[in-house]
This record gives sequence, C-alpha cells and structure tokens, in this order.
Amino acid sequence: MSVLLIAGSPSEHSRTAAVLEAAGQRLETRGALVTRLRVRDLSPQALLLADYGHRSISHAIGQVAQARVIVVATPVYKAAYSGLLKVFLDVLPQDGFKGKTVLPLATGGSPHHMLALDYSLRPVLQSLGAKNILPGIYATDAQVAPNGDGQYSVNADIGERLDEAVNLLITETLQSGFAHAGRFAPVHFSQVRCSV
Repeated sequence: MSVLLIAGSPSEHSRTAAVLEAAGQRLETRGALVTRLRVRDLSPQALLLADYGHRSISHAIGQVAQARVIVVATPVYKAAYSGLLKVFLDVLPQDGFKGKTVLPLATGGSPHHMLALDYSLRPVLQSLGAKNILPGIYATDAQVAPNGDGQYSVNADIGERLDEAVNLLITETLQSGFAHAGRFAPVHFSQVRCSV
C-alpha cells in the first residue's frame, strides 16, 4: 500500500509535523510504503503562479497521483486549514484524490477550532474526488508537547487515536482492494451449470 504524507505546515519543526510523522511511523510499522511531501519545500513562486510545468510542482502532483492513500496534516489558523496547504490543493487536478482514501490531521492552539477539519478541510478533500475520507484527528498544543531538542512528541491520547486511525485506514484500504482485485464477478444461480 502506497501512502503519501502531505505536510501543510509552513514551519519545518512543528506540532503538525510531529503528528504527521507519528502517523507515518505507524503506517511503516504496518508495512506501508510511505513517501513524504512537505509543501513548504516546493517553489513558492511556482505554487502561487500555479506553474504546473515547474519541476517541483509536477513532481508533487505525480506523488499524489501514485499514492493510494493520502494523509494530509495542517495547522489550523483562524478556524481554517493553512493557506500553504490551500495553495497546494489548488494546483492539483480537479480529481486529484479520485479513488483515494484520505486521513486528515490537524493541530491547533485550543479545542475551539476542532471543527475546522469537518467544515473547511473535508469539503475540499471531497471536491478533489476522495473515495473515502476517514474521521480526522485534531490535536491541541497541550497534546503535542516539546521534547527538549526542538522537536515535538504526541501524548498517549493522540498516540492511541493515531493507532485506531491507522488500523481503520489499513482495514478500509485492504477491503476496497479485495473488492476489486482477484475476485470473480457474481454469478446468478440460473447461470450455474453442474456436470457429474
């Protein structure tokens, strides 16, 4: 199973990156092939001008196209996902997430912006054609604490929620894969012939 982690945080070391990386590590432990895309590393000018021909943009769009599962993480600013992530999602084709399973993750200063996942990010993911958008995980600053070396660590509660989300993600993805691969089409009883 190919998974793309999309980091929508403008900061290199952030709580959002820590939650995303914790999800990625859990997926790798379960045997997923995980690749990473940090939107902040793409050419800012190419992003703002929607320069699809730019090498970094075309490569990022290719990464999205090749992934079966997308895990997208964003900080919440002013009750919405990051502008950086918005600009990236805008350069994707209209059906950029078609047939994909998506797990949204978000971080914010307080629980008051928790609904940003459902009211601002989920509609955009749906408009991009996502087949299945799993329940998102929102973590507050208190749940992703600094660990002393400039990095952040998720607390036990967020860790448990990530475990559950990864289990659901793998179950949903495997079930949808089995529904189409290696199965015969249903046969009506009237078409069954028996020879002895």
